Formats: sequence, structure tokens, C-alpha cells
Amino acid sequence: MSKESRNTSILTVVVAAWLLNACGNGSSAGGHGTGGGRGGDSVGSLATGGGGETGGTIGGGGQKNAAGASAGGGSLGTSPATTSGSGTGGSATGGSTTGGSTIGGSTTGGSATGGSTTGGSTNTGGGAPSGGSRFDGGLDAVTSGSDLAGGMGVGGTTGAARTITNIYFTGKTSPSQALDLLLPGNARLPLPLIIRFHGGGFSGGQKEPEETGTAANAILAKGYALASVNYRLSGEAPFPAGVADAKAAARWLRAHAAEYGLDTARFASWGESAGAYLAVALGVTGDRVTVFDDDALGNPGVSSAVAAVIDWYGPTDLATMDSQQTAHPPMSCASTWLQHTPASSPEGTWLGGALNTAAVSTKLMQANLPAYIAAAQTLPTFFIAHGDNDCQVPWGQSQELKDALAKVGNTATLTILAGASHADGRFESTQSTPALTLLGTVFGR
Repeated sequence: MSKESRNTSILTVVVAAWLLNACGNGSSAGGHGTGGGRGGDSVGSLATGGGGETGGTIGGGGQKNAAGASAGGGSLGTSPATTSGSGTGGSATGGSTTGGSTIGGSTTGGSATGGSTTGGSTNTGGGAPSGGSRFDGGLDAVTSGSDLAGGMGVGGTTGAARTITNIYFTGKTSPSQALDLLLPGNARLPLPLIIRFHGGGFSGGQKEPEETGTAANAILAKGYALASVNYRLSGEAPFPAGVADAKAAARWLRAHAAEYGLDTARFASWGESAGAYLAVALGVTGDRVTVFDDDALGNPGVSSAVAAVIDWYGPTDLATMDSQQTAHPPMSCASTWLQHTPASSPEGTWLGGALNTAAVSTKLMQANLPAYIAAAQTLPTFFIAHGDNDCQVPWGQSQELKDALAKVGNTATLTILAGASHADGRFESTQSTPALTLLGTVFGR
């Protein structure tokens, strides 16, 4: 054999031996990460977590979540070249691109609930409107996105002012169970919310007037949202339907708060006359189930509690109204003030009979709002204003409420306006500012 042929044979043997050794090892230790890569036949799949799509990214633990969004820890592998790919911070929760990976740091996983993330969100104001990602759990559908302009994450601001009219909060297209929601322009998110209830002796009135005037304008100017609520009146449904509607409206607003950028911890109720009765009812029964709660109206189990109550000249204890007027008759109507005991009175119509009869005695006790205070687990802050020349609702109603609150250590603010009549214009002109000052203290804004 020639020298040249012998060298060629030796080289062939060496190469063959190397190949046999490599095949024996199966190269399963190589590839893309500890969970298994594109290695030898003994591993086969992309990763122990599953295939290229259902299991997730290439690497141990580097899965997509069950619904398809990028998940935390979804790096390309544990080798030095890929450990920072998505990384621990590259999760869908943060929506981050910390390590530069387009797998862990996708906008699909970027939740808008927290606005931007510490890892660096692609949308610093929130990918989708406050309260929900455009892709909730990887689903390509809006599950809790806002009707508002995009980019409304917590800590962001609203866009232009908006009014959404006739939201049917019980799911029925009834104008007496509808609310309007007014959202301020360029206000800091999330928005405190004032829920306003109109007056009208439980038998009349509409929500629209609660959306205009000094108080309404001041509410929106402060950067608060305003909801004005229609509720069933006595001609349509008797006690306690109107209050049940008021609580259902509060539950609906809290259940849908994320869609509109509302702050569920900063709700307040505000009412005048009969509307004030509803506002106070939310305040004294918000933490428990009472006769005023009707699950059939929607969102059972959701709280209707409020952090503050604004009560302008509202009745609170229907049984004591006439005795209080007799004891302190109004100056302008000493003998002609509205009597509340007869069946034909606003309260008699609402309860279904004369207030001094056995037929309505149980309802009369249930309607006594100060009686709920002693058993309340939590109580909001109260701002109460009344006129001492009120021919419809005696100022003693507000005093009775304040006294009941004081017995449990709740210090309410009560202002008696000298000479002011029922629905006097001075409430708007003189009491809007102090009411909003108190709300600002409660809301921390």
C-alpha cells in the first residue's frame, strides 16, 4: 500500500470513530434549554411543556399561558446566550421587553390595569383602557375594555369629556331604571364618582336636572365622574322599589367601574329631598343586605356602599315628620306645611296607606333610616344641609340623622340655613363648595 493510501485510510477510521461517538451521545444535552431542545431522538419535541405552539416557547418552563398570552419565565433557554431573552420580568403581567425578547415582552401580554410596567411597557399609559387588557388571557376580544379613548391606564388621564346616556342598569330597557354617566375631560384616573338622585316626593322627577347647575358643573370641574339615576316612582312601584333601584345602580357602576375608569373606593351618593333619602339609604345600608336589596335587579354580591353622602333637605324617618313640624313650624307656613301622615301624602302613597295605620307599620319601620345606623359595620362621611323654613320636609329630619350618627361616633356635618325653604337656590349657591371640599378630603383629591 502506498504512503498516500495508508494516510487516507487512517483519516477515514478517525472520522468514523468520531461520528459513532457523537451518535451514541445523541446530542440530547445540547439544543435549546434544560427542558429539551431540538436535540437527539431521545428528546424529540421542542420542550417538555409541549410543542411549538401549545406548549410555548423553546425552553424549560418557557410556556405560553393556557389562553395563548406570553407567560412569565418564558425565556428561550438557560444557556448564557438566551437567559435574558424574556426573563423573569418578561411576563404578560408586566408586558415587559426587559431582556429584549419579543416572546416574553409582547404587547399581547401587556395588561393595562397597571398602566405602564417596571419592565417597560409598550404603552406607558396602559395598553388598553383601564380595567382590562385588549387581550385578557390571550383572547382576541375585548373583555373589559372601556368605551373611552385608548391609553387609559391607572395613573393616566381621560380624553375629552363624554356623556353616556340611558344606561339600563338592571338589564331591562326601562326609562325608570336608567342612568346617565358624565365623564370629565382630561381628568386623572381612576375617577371618583358622585351618584346623584333627583327629588320629587317619591312620585316625580327626572335624572337630567342633576346633570346641570352649580353642583354638577363643580363636580365635573373637580375631575369627578357624575352618574344621575332614574328610579321607579310610587306610581309605578311602591316602597321599597325606588331604594332598591338606587342600590342596583350603585352595584352596576361598581361592577362596570373598570370600563369607565371609575375608582371603586371613591364612590359618593348625593341627593335632594326624596333623592337625599335614597342617598342616605346607600350610606347606612351599603355594607349589608336589607329590604332595600333586590338581587333580581342585577349584580348580586357587589357592594353598593359609598364613602360619602351629601344630603340636602332629605327625609330620613317618615314617622316623625309631622311631629317635628308641629314642634317647630316653619316661619312662612306655620299652619299650612305639608302633612305626611295621610294616605294621600307622598309618603302615604309610597308606603301604601296612612302612616298611622297597622297596614303600613312594618314598612314604616323598614323605612326608618336612622334605625339602620346602630347595626352598621361601616359608615361613610356625611354632609347634611337643611333650611329652617322648609314647608315640605322639617329640618328635624336632618337633626335626627345627625344625632343617630353621633351616637355611634360618626361626626356628620350639619348646616341649617336660616330662612331657607325647600329646594331653595341657596343650597346650590352656598353648599356646593363646602360639600365638594368635604368630598375632596374623603377622596384625597
